[in-house]
Amino acid sequence: MPITILLADDHRMIRQGLRSLLCKDSQFDVIGEAEDGRTAVKLAGELMPAVVVMDVRMPDLNGIEATRQILAENPGTKVNGLTGHFHPELAHEMLRAGACGYVLKDSAVDELTSAIHAVLKGEVYLSPPVLGVMVNDFIRADGDGRASVFTELSPREREVLQLVAEGKSTKQAATMLNVSVKTIETHRRNLMEKLKLDNVADLTKYAIRQGLASL
Repeated sequence: MPITILLADDHRMIRQGLRSLLCKDSQFDVIGEAEDGRTAVKLAGELMPAVVVMDVRMPDLNGIEATRQILAENPGTKVNGLTGHFHPELAHEMLRAGACGYVLKDSAVDELTSAIHAVLKGEVYLSPPVLGVMVNDFIRADGDGRASVFTELSPREREVLQLVAEGKSTKQAATMLNVSVKTIETHRRNLMEKLKLDNVADLTKYAIRQGLASL
């Protein structure tokens, strides 16, 4: 029986390349594609893939929060993180969210199939350039105690922050999160108070610096 895979990446060409790579192996069956984190969560619940290949930085809902939500609903699914730019804090959080693998996009052709087989066996797979950093840093459960978006904010606050940073209106964010406009306004106000920031522009800059959103 083939290994079912869901691809989640906001770049269509990357998804096409990964699909082409995986389809060369008869053991793999790519059963779905998602261009953002929220769609990935939805499709994972509907399709129940064995493995989700998850880009870390995606619009609407980043790969870290998407991984948390997918595994909360489907703990048997394996998630393999994928990134184009190695950011240690994002790698830490991806693994803390429950991902079992972390592969750099420029190494994906050589490593992705090995990573998928490894995570299905219950192992953790890290691209060699990532491994040295993780050995010295990630294994310390609390890191070095530095404050970050992942230690300062709740998962829902991070969702709201990402949507605000991506330019979503209050009404759009409320619709996407299925909450009231007032709730989004309250979250935004609390974010500014908690982070000691004065306006939406400052929130956006903070989210980009933390790797939660991109330009």
